[in-house]
Amino acid sequence: MTGMISAVQHEIAPELRGFREVQRMAYACAEAVAGQLRSGVTEREAARMQRAWLRERGVRDWFHLPFAWFGDRTAFAGFKVPLQFFPTDRKLEPGMPFILDMAPVYKGFTADVGYAGCLGLNPLHDKLMADLEPHRELILREVRERRSLREIYEDVERLMLAQGYANRHRAYPFGVIAHKVDRVAERRWSPQVFGFGAQSLKGLVSDALHGHRDGWSPLWSPYRFSDHPPRPGLWAVEPHLGFRGTGAKFEEILVVTDSKDPEQSAFWLDDDLPHVRRWAEERVAA
Repeated sequence: MTGMISAVQHEIAPELRGFREVQRMAYACAEAVAGQLRSGVTEREAARMQRAWLRERGVRDWFHLPFAWFGDRTAFAGFKVPLQFFPTDRKLEPGMPFILDMAPVYKGFTADVGYAGCLGLNPLHDKLMADLEPHRELILREVRERRSLREIYEDVERLMLAQGYANRHRAYPFGVIAHKVDRVAERRWSPQVFGFGAQSLKGLVSDALHGHRDGWSPLWSPYRFSDHPPRPGLWAVEPHLGFRGTGAKFEEILVVTDSKDPEQSAFWLDDDLPHVRRWAEERVAA
């Protein structure tokens, strides 16, 4: 994908339309499932609802299978090992936050989205969601400045701490805030390895091997292997705030190009997403 992302008008770039289509599909799934959540639904049931909705619309492969986290699990409370990320029998209750996270592959295009919501009223969750907006702005600005991924990560973390929150993407494997996504070969059926699609994992490993040789990484982390400027391509970015037992995040695709024009050098793939609309509505209401 790196060679495909070049200095083009991103509004009409044909190679991006497939990624935007599957990202919009994934967010439509998240909104549909969120609208069906009721008190007593378990994380496992919410994950199955996501899989069923997407399979009905033609999804047969995944970067990773859908996740669902309820209550203090939205802040990854007590998470120590990767198995704790998988859905459990935790039941949703009134006022409880939730996060739906899915990464479908459709027609060879990949998306990875995170949708944060709450069953009923929760002012703390509302505040976390509002406070995510400056993180989206900071990430885009500093990618356009071609600061290193590691520096941007540290600036995001500093902003979280200044807001009074904990950085919960630190709990992800390798502490990543983002990872590269790409096209994958279409298959009638693709096996999963620990919940991850084999084809997508193969592509990520290939990127990691090539990147190690050339001095870059497909993982955006706080570690030295991410101490390089943003690599052209598509990045699934997910800043994740936590405050005690409440967590909130968004996840969406950031496009990085080789353009010298700042506005074309990096941009969010789509601004018509639930969290972006929410922030716009809140500004109008204010």
